[in-house]
Amino acid sequence: MRPRLSRLRCLFPLAALCALVAATLLPTAPARAADKVTFGTNWVAQAEHGGFYQAFADGTYAKYGLNVTILPGGPQANNRLLLPVGKIDFYMGGNMLQAISSVVEEIPTQVVAAMFQKDPQVLIAHPDVTAFEQLKTRTLFISKEGLASYYQWLVDAYGFSEDQVKPYTFNAAPFLVDKNSAMQGYITSEPYAVEQQGGFKPTLFLLADYGFQTYATTIETRNELVKQNPDLVQRFVDASIIGWYNYLYGDNAKANALIKQDNPEITDAMIAFTIARMKEYGIVDSGDTASLGIGAMTDARMKGFYDTMVKAKVLEPGIDIAKSYTLQFVNKGVGKELAPK
Repeated sequence: MRPRLSRLRCLFPLAALCALVAATLLPTAPARAADKVTFGTNWVAQAEHGGFYQAFADGTYAKYGLNVTILPGGPQANNRLLLPVGKIDFYMGGNMLQAISSVVEEIPTQVVAAMFQKDPQVLIAHPDVTAFEQLKTRTLFISKEGLASYYQWLVDAYGFSEDQVKPYTFNAAPFLVDKNSAMQGYITSEPYAVEQQGGFKPTLFLLADYGFQTYATTIETRNELVKQNPDLVQRFVDASIIGWYNYLYGDNAKANALIKQDNPEITDAMIAFTIARMKEYGIVDSGDTASLGIGAMTDARMKGFYDTMVKAKVLEPGIDIAKSYTLQFVNKGVGKELAPK
């Protein structure tokens, strides 16, 4: 019996070798090619877009089977128009006013994630202004778009007046000259210019902290893509969320290098300022993100913002805002483990 057992033991390595040889000779299925995706932003490359550049730079998009092209926006580009006609797959929306307007205009797109929990819209004042109510006594430099949107909310909710308003030309000089004025901006950007040009730290009033509760820096896509390829949408949303966690809390050097490549005018100091302000004011990671993760959205928050805008006569009543977004791809806690404990 022992010789037979010995021969069996010798056959096992031979069988394993034969299996290995057979495996190398048999045809194998080709590796799945990454899905090509184009993501259009709404402005030139900057740190406010950092999470998306991070997901590209550190290979997160590739890990999720995505071959992503980031198409920067700018003053001569309107990437929003490219989304409904299929020229791009995803678009970086500004805030929910645009998405709700798309429902009214019957544009077949919807928001699938919100990377900014707070809109970075801010009113920037001189250091002598210490209270929000004092802004009602100042000249306010506000853009035409701002006057038609958040400023109408300021009129309704806080009693501001359109008589205070002068046109904002995206230049800090008029504000710096007029000590009795304030101006609009993004808390992640314009205060830096004021500090550099004016030599002082301005007083900042983030409108989100006073009740302007829209989401911002959203991811929009076509209704058709949500219906026909939800797996692709989910992978892009998940990878982008992870990109934002890593950009804020990890090594973002490669992402910043790509941002500077796409926008040579931006400096390391500007990027550092933006990242610091996003963290300080909870632009990306605050509120519902503690339990739901970055990208979070809720029906209650959407309804609350819509009701506020109807009251301010910015939006008409009766709009089916449920068509402007979906919660299908968010609120799953993706990437939460990457946040500081």
